[in-house]
Amino acid sequence: MNIISRKRIRDFAARHPDAGTGLELWYRVTRAARWVNIRDVRLVFPAADAVAVKSGNTVTVFNIGGNKYRLVAAIHYNAGRVYVLRILTHTEYDKGAWKSTL
Repeated sequence: MNIISRKRIRDFAARHPDAGTGLELWYRVTRAARWVNIRDVRLVFPAADAVAVKSGNTVTVFNIGGNKYRLVAAIHYNAGRVYVLRILTHTEYDKGAWKSTL
């Protein structure tokens, strides 16, 4: 999969160094993947969730760093692209405000 954008991952890892290893692992695994649906994603990331957001679209949420962080992505299976929309702490994710901005 083509991941857009790695810069967002690096920037988050710079602010939260303990997330770096988990984000790098997610990046390497996702880049090598050829997913066609959420079932394929869950074969590699069993805790991945499909979540409906305010726009009516569905995003995929990944647990990162032992469940301390959440990576929110839009996966365009037909184009082979994964758009990193947000990377949040568990606390930020739980507040739910991110759903209304997507």
